[in-house]
Amino acid sequence: MIQNDKFTEREIINRILEGEKALYEIIVRRFNPFLYKVGRSYNYNHEDTQDLMQESFIDAYKNLVQFEGRSDFKTWIIRIMMNNCYHKKGKSNFKNEIMQAVDENSKPIFTSANNDTDNIVQNRELGYIIEQALGKIPIEYRMAFSLREINGLNVSETAKLLSISEANVKVRLNRAKTMLRSEIEKTYSAGELFEFNLIYCDRMVECVMKKINQL
Repeated sequence: MIQNDKFTEREIINRILEGEKALYEIIVRRFNPFLYKVGRSYNYNHEDTQDLMQESFIDAYKNLVQFEGRSDFKTWIIRIMMNNCYHKKGKSNFKNEIMQAVDENSKPIFTSANNDTDNIVQNRELGYIIEQALGKIPIEYRMAFSLREINGLNVSETAKLLSISEANVKVRLNRAKTMLRSEIEKTYSAGELFEFNLIYCDRMVECVMKKINQL
């Protein structure tokens, strides 16, 4: 296994583009949890989400030269995953919604940014309850919540990914929080939702790198 935390994304990308293809393993391991949460937030099951992740990692590799660093790499690769989710469901955009007054200083419900699956205590029963609750929320609110609260993107990044205004992001977050607060705020942290276990991470790395090496 290649050391995951030694390089910045820019350094990794430059070295991959210069021919160090094996370093793409770092990208896969680093962003597995984020792409998994996106796929699950679209109500795809575990198997379909893994297929979409693999497709997205391959797409990102093929288009790596196009990443210009204008946005954060995490935002860029999440957008690829979202586009693949849209395509699979046959949806490419969201409907506009009526603006509401929102708290401009709104912060995420959960402040923990820990995405280390080794350190997460699993509560399968409660996780199932929360997953089911999220699945009942309309997709536009579910994705705003997923990107902002579960994947930890800021309001600006979330707005760009959803192609809506920052104010609309806050509207959707407020509505999503109203729907979910009673289930989520009890004892469970957003970062624990839809975790991509390390045993699956190894399998994903193996599948992606095998396909990349065939390109």
